[in-house]
Amino acid sequence: MKWSDNVLYLDNHLLIAVKPAGLLTQPDDTGASSFQEELKQWVKEREHKPGNVFLHPIHRLDRQTSGLVIFAKSSKALSRLNEKMREGTIERVYGAEVEGRLDAEEGRLDHYLVHDDHIARLAKEGDKDAKKARLVYQVIKRLPHSTFVRVSLETGRYHQIRAQFSFIGHPVVGDKRYGALQAHDAIHLHCQRIAFEHPVTKELVEVESPLPF
Repeated sequence: MKWSDNVLYLDNHLLIAVKPAGLLTQPDDTGASSFQEELKQWVKEREHKPGNVFLHPIHRLDRQTSGLVIFAKSSKALSRLNEKMREGTIERVYGAEVEGRLDAEEGRLDHYLVHDDHIARLAKEGDKDAKKARLVYQVIKRLPHSTFVRVSLETGRYHQIRAQFSFIGHPVVGDKRYGALQAHDAIHLHCQRIAFEHPVTKELVEVESPLPF
């Protein structure tokens, strides 16, 4: 059945699956296919549900980004997971390949961002609508013209990883919107690890997905 290999965690309250690059997380006004709607149909067929399927993403990945997405299958899970997102207690770790060679083995990036017409722009503290963006990274591997990093988000801003690495002169490979030398259909950014306390059972949920690039 389609999407079976993408679903890595499933119970009565949660579904965690790997979104491929090029697919919207949720429907938008373009009418293009979305991961949410595809998975709703998958759940409907798998569980033989006669009516509508309750399935809501807790967070979103950009269309060109791949990786793990958490979906709530019940209203109880949805409200509790949304609260965990607000509290910052859901661990999300990304893998990325960025242009150029980063000198430091690890680092922290702090910026203020504003969301402006499908792009995140650099702002100053105190600017209207500016929001603090913070992440930490660790170098995993260096190639002659790029660097692989493991990124942990401390905030969850629009296009945060893409924008912040661009601002320090190391855009994500393939991300022409943020200054990459070449455009790719799939940028080299992948949500590879998610960990959190299950909203109902209180058990630790840990899911990982290898980099596709």
